[in-house]
Amino acid sequence: MPLPAYVNRATIHARLPLIFTDGVPQRVYCVREAAASTIFTMLYIGAVEGSGEWVAPKQVIRMTDAQALLESDDERTAYAAASLKPGFRPQGQTWYLENSREQIRDEIIRQGLIPNNAVLERPGLPTTSSLPRYALRADFVKLFEPELSDEELLQAAESWREAHLSATALARTVLMRRGAVTTGEGVLVTFPNGETRRMAAGPSSVITKAVIEEFAPRFLLGPAVLWVSESGAKVVSRDDDLAAQLRLKIAADRNLPDIILVDLGRGSNDDVLLIFIEVVASDGPITEQRQTALLAIATDAGFAARRVVFVTAFLDRSHGAFKKSIAELAWRSFAWFAAEPEHLIALFDGAATALPLSSLIR
Repeated sequence: MPLPAYVNRATIHARLPLIFTDGVPQRVYCVREAAASTIFTMLYIGAVEGSGEWVAPKQVIRMTDAQALLESDDERTAYAAASLKPGFRPQGQTWYLENSREQIRDEIIRQGLIPNNAVLERPGLPTTSSLPRYALRADFVKLFEPELSDEELLQAAESWREAHLSATALARTVLMRRGAVTTGEGVLVTFPNGETRRMAAGPSSVITKAVIEEFAPRFLLGPAVLWVSESGAKVVSRDDDLAAQLRLKIAADRNLPDIILVDLGRGSNDDVLLIFIEVVASDGPITEQRQTALLAIATDAGFAARRVVFVTAFLDRSHGAFKKSIAELAWRSFAWFAAEPEHLIALFDGAATALPLSSLIR
């Protein structure tokens, strides 16, 4: 099998963020320079599905700038054989230290490229074997053909994601891309009663739309929207009649959250829940202090604390906004992700009598 066309590491590194777009699981491991080094080495020695050639992490860390400039098939084949031998002396300074092979193996390959169907592992090889065991999947290799134009690469990458990412991962990438796009049309939100409102384009509006259209019907019995605002304290919607029935004073100057939902339950007053939701595209989660302030609004209206729910809504679990905020999230609150709408993280506070773990899981 002929070697793949030569492509340098810089080109590979530049293409990775276009292939592994926001929302791809463990994206951070797939777009860093170490990932480009790993893919370059696999292409360099021809470790591609169906070729019979496999790569070992030590061949990645032993690569050098001088070696990488040798483009002929004979020079590449010679490196593939020699770099596996004990006492191998590379030409020039190696890209990584010898003890970096675990990072290449565990993070880049096992946590990043294999789960995303870019790399496969050699079947039937014992885990204790020192033989090379990894190769690029053939469809993935096509994304690094040198002659691809920028437009062709974007189209090929999208086709590859549709064919090889899981349904959940693909949905996450679509949502993340939608959240990053800003257009003059804005984001159209459909409320539980069928009414629509248009919000300014941007990630916050995409999350708000998901909260109202996905979170509310999934987790509430009788959802109603009491309040929606967006950046700049602009009020998108408010239901003063319902607020009056609930004896809740909606005043923008009270530092209200982005969204207030009401779960009217099955029609009994005992079923009614008040849900305060903060939308976090960058910062502003439900912290302990924020929770206390919002709870005061609810208790002033006569709601018992047990009938008040606090939710911080994010675009995606892998997004920096969640990673930055997780340490600040208040106990007795929830975290929800637009990219995974069927899931909900509960921050159990343990204030009541300690519950056995079996009561918290199915």
